[in-house]
Amino acid sequence: MSENPDHNDWQFQNRDIKILRELSKDPQISSRELSATLNEKYDIDVSHVTVSKAIRNMRASGVFREAIMPNEEFFNFALFEFKFDPRNFDEEWEAAMEYIMDDPHTLMYFISNGEYQWKTIMMFQSREAESQWIHDFYKHHGTVVSNVRNSVVHNLLKFQTDPEIFELMDED
Repeated sequence: MSENPDHNDWQFQNRDIKILRELSKDPQISSRELSATLNEKYDIDVSHVTVSKAIRNMRASGVFREAIMPNEEFFNFALFEFKFDPRNFDEEWEAAMEYIMDDPHTLMYFISNGEYQWKTIMMFQSREAESQWIHDFYKHHGTVVSNVRNSVVHNLLKFQTDPEIFELMDED
């Protein structure tokens, strides 16, 4: 099993794909219920012990990540894009990156292609808290940041993984 969740060499069986599909429908489903569902829906006869072991192995191998996702009614979500001042990038990029990565407001943090930028999806309890975060970030890391662009995420229309996405793995 791979210890690095960013590099995964998991060899998927049809059963694994169906397990992931059913878990995405109901993350709280028990291994007994899942075993019965696999049998009824997919004609896969497997014990709940085997199902439980498969889930544990996939989790340990980094096949999927588990995260607690708060209900969008409790937080305001925002997309932040960070553009950098190249003059101070060499000396200060790492501290700025760690500041964002370690911040409790950060839900997802990534680098996009095109114009090299860091992007993050963040959660705040109010727009005032979001504004204060930007102020504090500039105060601590303003010399490396050329611009922070923030977009308010409102009217969140979808907030889930569709089970059908795992069926695409069958096509490979």
